[in-house]
Amino acid sequence: MSSIKVECVLRENCRCGESPVWEEASSSLLFVDISSKKVCRWDSLSKQVQRVTLDAPVSSVALRQAGGYVATVGTKFCALNWKDESAVVLAAVDKDKKNNRFNDGKVDPAGRYFAANRRSIYKMEKEEHIPDGMCIDTEGKLWVACYNGGRVIRLDPETGKRLQTVKLPVDKTTSCCFGGKDYSEMYVTSARSGVNPQTLLQQPEAGGIFKITGLGVKGIPPYPYAG
Repeated sequence: MSSIKVECVLRENCRCGESPVWEEASSSLLFVDISSKKVCRWDSLSKQVQRVTLDAPVSSVALRQAGGYVATVGTKFCALNWKDESAVVLAAVDKDKKNNRFNDGKVDPAGRYFAANRRSIYKMEKEEHIPDGMCIDTEGKLWVACYNGGRVIRLDPETGKRLQTVKLPVDKTTSCCFGGKDYSEMYVTSARSGVNPQTLLQQPEAGGIFKITGLGVKGIPPYPYAG
């Protein structure tokens, strides 16, 4: 296995970065900043980032088989028109529930877009790490970003055994995905909200996008929404 390298490729200062998705056709990484109501696209070749701001918190983004993207915006499933920076509502849920929103979303192998609402809040001691976004490698092993843990861990989903740990220079790691030319790179989102000023001095890259290389495994391409 080659030496593992962790680098911040984009100091985006996300309040709550989430939902990284690799778009192979454009060699770009999509991700959202939930609290800032933004969908972002970072071009790994030009190193430029484009941002689209919507009218409600954006909790996830996904590729669409027909072209373009879909996203969960507030309590709505939306199709994104990247050129004119607009969103068209495909479906809405829980219209009668105020202060509710989708918390995350993912497309399954059948092309269905699943999303979950916010339901429970748990108090955790500071030594405990909260499992957050995750992805799967080609060997069927699970990679999990640990919020407040500053790491991603590789788990065997059948035994629950931890196989590998990769530490990052920020505490609030939120989600991860594989990407790059052959899906051998891992991209990790992070959050800046809730980090106190003193910690921010020690973790100036909080809210940034990180790339991990040298893991020795590859991921699978993301599934596009079939609608």
